[in-house]
Amino acid sequence: MSVYDFEVKDGEGNPVSLSEYEGKVLLIVNSATKCGFTPQYTELNEIYAQFNEEGFEILDFPCNQFGSQAPGTTEEITEVCRSKWLVPYAIFEKIDVNGENASPLYEYLKQEQPFTDLKGKGATALKLMLKAKDRHYKDSNDIKWNFTKFLVDRQGNVVRRFEPTEDLNDVKEAVEALL
Repeated sequence: MSVYDFEVKDGEGNPVSLSEYEGKVLLIVNSATKCGFTPQYTELNEIYAQFNEEGFEILDFPCNQFGSQAPGTTEEITEVCRSKWLVPYAIFEKIDVNGENASPLYEYLKQEQPFTDLKGKGATALKLMLKAKDRHYKDSNDIKWNFTKFLVDRQGNVVRRFEPTEDLNDVKEAVEALL
């Protein structure tokens, strides 16, 4: 099994087989437009611009499960992403990444790259917040917050998980290494 075996819905609700991305390096991210991590769009756009012509794609999945920070419809979220953050890459239908309604794609991603720990700028604050809500948060592979990223190689293998607090320069270096 690989990422290519999954079907998702685009921003207009149309089915998209991820096999359409076969042979590309992918960064799959759950996003939110009203989050402290939302400015990461700027750096993600830069990474996309630098590597897109070499076969790199970002797949953006809005998710409202963390602090209700992705309010509105998929269409409204896409409009904000395109107009305010100038997001050039694919924005898919708003999904759940955890729980009983979690996207099968995200269930697979979490299985392939389990949660290990939060590190980087803001990790301490996020750990404290998560621990206040669930002192056992470390014990599950659930997505912990907006802007968790999964890196997929050209063969569809999920090779790395980046928590939202990790430096995007590390993401950029990992993408470049796969290209």
